[in-house]
Amino acid sequence: MDKRSLTERDICTKFILPAVKGAGWDMMLQVREEVFFTKGRITVRGKLVARGNAKKADVVLYYKPNIPIALIEAKDNTHAVCDGLQQGLDYAETLAIPFVFASNGDGFVFHDRTGLRGVKEENLRLDQFPSPDDLWKLYSRWKGLDSSAEELVLQDYYDDGSGKAPRYYQVNAVNAAIEAIAKGQDRVLLVMATGTGKTYTAFQIIWRLWKAKRKKRILFLADRNVLIDQTMVNDFRPFGGAMAKLSTKSKTIERPDGTEESVTLALDRKRRIDTSFEIYLGLYQAITGPEERQKLFREFSPDFFDLIVIDECHRGSAAEDSAWREILEYFSAASQIGLTATPKETEYVSNTAYFGEPVFTYSLKQGISDGFLAPYKVIKVHIDRDVEGYRPEKGQLDRHGEEVEDRIYNAKDFDRTLVLDDRTKLVSAKVTEFLKESGDRYQKTIVFCVDEEHAARMRQALINDNKDLCDENPRYVMRITGSDTLGQAQIGNFIDPESRYPVVVTTSRLLSTGVDAQTCRLIVLDRPVGSMTEFKQIVGRGTRVHEDTQKFYFTLMDFRGATNHFADPEFDGDPVQIYVAGEDDPITPPDAEPPAFEDNEQDEYTAEPPTTGGDEVTFPPGGGERQKKVYVDGISAKVIAERVEYLDAHGKLVTESLRDFTKAALLRHFSSLDDFLKRWKSEERKDALVKELASEGLPLDVIAKELGIDLDPFDLVCHIAFDRKPLTRQERADNVKKRDVFARYEGKARAVLDMLLIKYADEGVLNLDDTNVLKIPPANTLGTAIELVRAFGGKAAFEQAVHAMQNAIYEDAS
Repeated sequence: MDKRSLTERDICTKFILPAVKGAGWDMMLQVREEVFFTKGRITVRGKLVARGNAKKADVVLYYKPNIPIALIEAKDNTHAVCDGLQQGLDYAETLAIPFVFASNGDGFVFHDRTGLRGVKEENLRLDQFPSPDDLWKLYSRWKGLDSSAEELVLQDYYDDGSGKAPRYYQVNAVNAAIEAIAKGQDRVLLVMATGTGKTYTAFQIIWRLWKAKRKKRILFLADRNVLIDQTMVNDFRPFGGAMAKLSTKSKTIERPDGTEESVTLALDRKRRIDTSFEIYLGLYQAITGPEERQKLFREFSPDFFDLIVIDECHRGSAAEDSAWREILEYFSAASQIGLTATPKETEYVSNTAYFGEPVFTYSLKQGISDGFLAPYKVIKVHIDRDVEGYRPEKGQLDRHGEEVEDRIYNAKDFDRTLVLDDRTKLVSAKVTEFLKESGDRYQKTIVFCVDEEHAARMRQALINDNKDLCDENPRYVMRITGSDTLGQAQIGNFIDPESRYPVVVTTSRLLSTGVDAQTCRLIVLDRPVGSMTEFKQIVGRGTRVHEDTQKFYFTLMDFRGATNHFADPEFDGDPVQIYVAGEDDPITPPDAEPPAFEDNEQDEYTAEPPTTGGDEVTFPPGGGERQKKVYVDGISAKVIAERVEYLDAHGKLVTESLRDFTKAALLRHFSSLDDFLKRWKSEERKDALVKELASEGLPLDVIAKELGIDLDPFDLVCHIAFDRKPLTRQERADNVKKRDVFARYEGKARAVLDMLLIKYADEGVLNLDDTNVLKIPPANTLGTAIELVRAFGGKAAFEQAVHAMQNAIYEDAS
């Protein structure tokens, strides 16, 4: 056997894995091959959506399931033994694995990332591969684990037998939290972007601590009822009868599979606590309040809980004087784990001051890069009144006949103190235009407004603009705000992928956090967003990928300059496109000619934060009037300016059309026309190269359709990347006929080749040597596939003839 003729997979099977097994590794429980750990970044340009390649480690070694400690990157024997090491180190950093090996089947190169050994990197023979115990001892020293901590760290994950496994970053988060607790750290912070499964991560942490009997009584805190209820019947379901909710109101919750479950309660109607449970879930609002009688948490002794897990700890719990913090400080003896998508750091509020630096962070940017989170387009709409301001004419009267105060009103005033009804109608018209032009008027949409009154006016404008669909179902457009009980009752239907209505909802702040809107495809910002924390939360409403409904990206439509936060260094997720629509421009981004604007042009105004943290138009306790707003009618508003921007590979916003993007990507793949021609001619099966490009985010058929160009993939690449004049498939087929390439063939063989050439011209078929094409019309009218192949003298001769024809099709390429 010539080792140099073996494939990488053969080298792995015949040499690497036997060496691993010989070192004492359990091949069933400790060794996994070809471990895909990312999904592949989703690329969006225009309506083009494609996934890039998922990252794959050749071999990952686990001391126990979900505790990876070593990684092997394999190469075939034509490579040096160390050639896979750089790639392996890159993967190991992502997977938090300390020991990296590279091999070509002759031996191993061992790289120790812990730095605990005398040699950082050394060569090993195949029979010198270290045992599981050898590496675990090094791992324990690296992590600083004593025997007691080791016992906890090795506690099993929950496994329901379905094959569901946590994603790599969830494993990293769980292991980091468990290790911190095992070493005595009592305040632990995990930062994970919205949509990355914080609740499932929390469950695995709690499960392992509970099963190890290190934490016997546990409290999970959240600030949304829906979060508690869904958590109990879904992620936390394995806790079963040991779990209860701190509430007096019983509920029946529907699970994703359609079954229903009742939520177990730990309170009776007199708010007396049943202390026999081990896992308690509660709302901050339900167990505390400004009055002493509302502070239910004080009914527990301060040392009752061993562990408290705080969901979304960036909000009220981060402030030192908040009621939420009061709960945490009352149970100060318990270990406390904070979960957040957006750690809050201001002059007045800090959760890292309370919890310490995060033990693990998984950002929105990383989630998008890995393909677990949806990227997004940004459509920026500048309205003249916002940019230029509005100053009333002398003696201008409002809707009630009172004179409007003479001053300049700008973006921070509109819909808060001054209402221009035409501006509201313009926003509604643009949102409706987008929905119509997208081809899907039923895509779930959230419109964020300044306050509840503004949300009510926006709802009315959207209903009028979408009268046809509202006639079919009055729930097509709804307002969902804090004081609207009918609207709030529809939250479950809005976030349910199976429920069609409501489709478009207007809100102020109620839906900005904690709502798992998996199928939300459009987020509209018609209010300033001064807080980076809140901006990230709003963006997070759309970042979930939902493959069942083909939701791979979403759109942010910004009327208030809120997306200026993208330029803030604190923002960690990049838009795939920013588009500013002009007055008469379509609301959907064009992909043809780039507009004439400077790349780094900035908005002419900035959005200021809201004056308070809640909806302003409310009745205060004890009655009173609404905040006074001035309504001015008959003042026109129009859209101005236009700019299209995409993010390049380095995170810089550049003006780039789909054509420009495709050209740049192809030139990264093929350094020159000669390079491309060499690759094309060397591929016997042309579709292999086409599939390779598609896997890297360049599906040529989709690109051709988007650009309105009907070309062979070969001509499409030559034309876009290298500015070559293209030939149509018919022209290429005609050239083959003129050269009489089939002169040596006659009878059925000649007829088959003529038929295949016609099929290429009409349909662009690339796999002409696939004998299955002989089983369908019109080839099957000439005879059976076996008969037609025999007409050439056998399958090899048939394939030779077809390959000769394919070479003739592209003969003029040079």
